[in-house]
Amino acid sequence: MYPKMDQRKMQKMMKQMGVSTKDIPAEKVIIFTKDKKMVFENPQLTETTMMGQKTYQLAGNYREELKEVEIAINDDDIDLVVAQTGADKEKAKNLLLKNKGDIAATIMELQK
Repeated sequence: MYPKMDQRKMQKMMKQMGVSTKDIPAEKVIIFTKDKKMVFENPQLTETTMMGQKTYQLAGNYREELKEVEIAINDDDIDLVVAQTGADKEKAKNLLLKNKGDIAATIMELQK
């Protein structure tokens, strides 16, 4: 494919063109997307600078985790579920959290 190139020659050519690279000793890199996060443990991370522009190259194995969504359950929601179903407050709160704050789904589940 490509002829073998001497590393020193390659680095010298890159330096002449104004390109520099450096390895970044990262322990962990986390990328957040809309609905998940990608966690890289002990990744290989390289910073390349060319014409004042920095770019980063990331390599390694990762695991995906779903983003945790914080749900605010207020006392009025809990009281409404308790009034409609007769369930105790703790059970109503836990089911509201499980159902991501959906009051109707929680009431229906408790009435089954």
